[in-house]
Amino acid sequence: MTRHLDESDIRIRPSRRGSRPRTKQRPAHDDAARGFVVGVNRGRYDVLVDGRDVVAMKARELGRASVVVGDDVAVVGDTSGAPGSLARIVRVTPRRTALRRSADDIDAVERVVVANADQLVIVTALADPEPRARMVDRCLVAAYDADMDALLCLTKADLAEPGPFLEQYTPLDVPAVVTRREGETIVGLDEVRDALTGRTSVLIGHSGVGKSTLVNALVPDADRAVGRVNDVTGRGRHTSTSAVALALPGGGWVIDTPGVRSFGLAHVREEDLLAAFADLAEVARECPRGCTHLADAPDCALDDWIASGEAGPRGEARVVSFRRLLAHRSGGDE
Repeated sequence: MTRHLDESDIRIRPSRRGSRPRTKQRPAHDDAARGFVVGVNRGRYDVLVDGRDVVAMKARELGRASVVVGDDVAVVGDTSGAPGSLARIVRVTPRRTALRRSADDIDAVERVVVANADQLVIVTALADPEPRARMVDRCLVAAYDADMDALLCLTKADLAEPGPFLEQYTPLDVPAVVTRREGETIVGLDEVRDALTGRTSVLIGHSGVGKSTLVNALVPDADRAVGRVNDVTGRGRHTSTSAVALALPGGGWVIDTPGVRSFGLAHVREEDLLAAFADLAEVARECPRGCTHLADAPDCALDDWIASGEAGPRGEARVVSFRRLLAHRSGGDE
């Protein structure tokens, strides 16, 4: 028997697309509040909004755009800061500076570590653990690449004299502050405070060099965990697990970062580093195309400058220091 079908026998599946037409236009969020990112924790962002601590998430329209400590952002939603409230970050203001690092020295894809800092404070101990000049050099490269000022902070001067280590950075005109312990007192802390007050400074260095101890002394209520150096390996134990921005009592911000054991700089090109040395960059304009500016580079104008005597002792020392930084861009931090 043949059955004739009618409309009641046909099942129409409802469309999943909905009736509202799609558009690429995004809300302008003209009423968004301005915020400053002071911490990042598992996909949530601690944002300071009009003096209130607000927890926020990243809005979908930002896509894969990164949000890091130091970012100035636009925030909508519940910005009351009340327990359980959640706001949304809808816009990131263009960054003035960006401290970047790559995963290693062969990965040219970099990620931003901290935004909008104007000073990189490289903290290194003079002993326990032993200072690693290569790591300091690589941090200097990162600072120059980010167009940030650099400050060398040497700790534990009660265990070793700072002079020999500082000598190798004299040609680079890198300012330095030195601290030492006398009982429970940190001698030299006032000089560190003066160098940081009124600025946004990011502290970076190996674990165990005294970075968190400095932060706790500068910001008494910071309560940053302090680690110790392993007697066998000579390395410090990681205590800070994420970057955090802390307000200095005298004005400005200090951004404490987790202790590092490497700092990939594959994204930094020779030209990027050379640009930080205006005097050498002018001389290097006479270099042949593709010149690496290293000591073994053929026909490098920097060698001709030294050979002619025009560079003088200081110019020659700066070339040597520049080439050391250039060579230390890759090859590990030990």
